[in-house]
Amino acid sequence: MNNILSQQPYDTLIATIASTYDQGRLRAVQAVNVQLLETYWQIGQHIVEFEQGGSSKADYGKSLIKQLSTDLTLRFGKGFSRSNLIRIRQFYLLYPKGATLSHFFSWSHVVELLKIDDPLERGFYEQQCTRDRWTVRELRRQKDSALFLRLAASTDKEGILRLLELTLQEAEE
Repeated sequence: MNNILSQQPYDTLIATIASTYDQGRLRAVQAVNVQLLETYWQIGQHIVEFEQGGSSKADYGKSLIKQLSTDLTLRFGKGFSRSNLIRIRQFYLLYPKGATLSHFFSWSHVVELLKIDDPLERGFYEQQCTRDRWTVRELRRQKDSALFLRLAASTDKEGILRLLELTLQEAEE
């Protein structure tokens, strides 16, 4: 092995290249997520606007989603299941134009948030996700443990948030 490869400057070069590569990959994933969310929001907008142009929205909407699912799946493959199209439509309806979610969120984050009916609770989990950079798995875990409800019922809200932070730190170690 060449001596130059074992020297400190070479190790620094490797670390710098690794860091640059990791940052680039992260930015690429974030860009894809942002574009996917924008695309799904626009698809939801198209569906809602089409429904509003129809005469009998309730019956028409049910058959519309089913037909769209069939046709779009044939054209593009997976990603256009009936349930996903319902979520895409819901995404448009719950997040008005101009409102943006964190660039950190993936479609899986959004789907988990859309499952929360209460806007205040959904907003709480959005903020916690953004602030603490929760993965989808962590978001599900916190929802399943009813963090929002525990905080709402607690007189020691700061204590519960501190406990949450300690639990997250332990999970990382």
